[in-house]
Amino acid sequence: MSKEELRDILELSHETYNRPDFIADDPVKIPHAFSNREDIEISGFLTALIAWGRRDIIIRSANDLLDRMDREPYAFVTQATSSDLDRLTYFVHRTFNGSDARGLVLALRAAYQQHGGLEAIFAAGIRPGHSDVLHAIVTARNLLAASEGFLPRTEKHLANPAKGSSAKRINMFLRWMVRQDRKGVDFGIWTSISPSQLICPLDVHTGNVGRQLGLLTRKQSDWKAALELTENLRQFCPEDPVKYDFSLFGLGVSGVMKN
Repeated sequence: MSKEELRDILELSHETYNRPDFIADDPVKIPHAFSNREDIEISGFLTALIAWGRRDIIIRSANDLLDRMDREPYAFVTQATSSDLDRLTYFVHRTFNGSDARGLVLALRAAYQQHGGLEAIFAAGIRPGHSDVLHAIVTARNLLAASEGFLPRTEKHLANPAKGSSAKRINMFLRWMVRQDRKGVDFGIWTSISPSQLICPLDVHTGNVGRQLGLLTRKQSDWKAALELTENLRQFCPEDPVKYDFSLFGLGVSGVMKN
C-alpha cells in the first residue's frame, strides 16, 4: 500500500467516525452531558480512568458514579462532606471500587483548590523541548497520588508511562480535552497542551489496525508502541496526529478491519 493510499484510508475513516454520531455509544458521551468546564473535566477524567471493558458497561458505571455525586461533579469534588463521600462506598467497576473513588475525589479537590485544576497539573509537566505528554502525565499522576486520602492501592489506576505503560486511558482523556477540531466529539477546552504533543491511545482496536496498516511493528502494547504509532501518524498530520485515533478505533470496532 502506498503512502497516498494509506492517507486516503485514514482520512476517509476519520471523517466517518469523528462526528457526533460517534458519541452515543462511546464513553465520551459522559462529559458531553455537562456544559460547565470543570464538570466536563472531572466527569471526563473519572470516566476515562474506568474505561476498560465493554463500552456500554463503562458508560453505565460512569453514570452510576456521577449519580452518587448528584451529577454535579465539580461541586461534589470541592464541597462534599465526609457523609457525602460515603455515597461512593459501594461503587464498583471491575477492580476500581469506592475506596478508589473517594481517594480520587480528595485528590481532585486538592488539584482544584491548591494547584489550579486538572489542566494546570498536566500542563506543569510540559516543558520546552518535550515533544510529547509523557512528563505531563507523570507530573499529574505524582501530584494526585501524593494527595492526602489517596490510597496506595489506587495508584494502579493512574498509568505511569515512565514505567512503560501505554497510558491509554489518560491519553484518551487528554485527546478529549485538547483537540480543537470542532467536529463535536472532542472538547478542545485546554490550551496549554498542543494537539501535536498528544499520544495516540493504544488499545486492542487501534493496535491491531495499526499493525495491519503497517503503522506499528512493536508487538507489545506499551508506551514505546504508542510512541511508534503516533510518530508514524505524524507523517500524515504533524500538527494533530491523534485525530487518526478515530480512524484506527473505528475501523477496528466496526469490523471493517478484523482484529
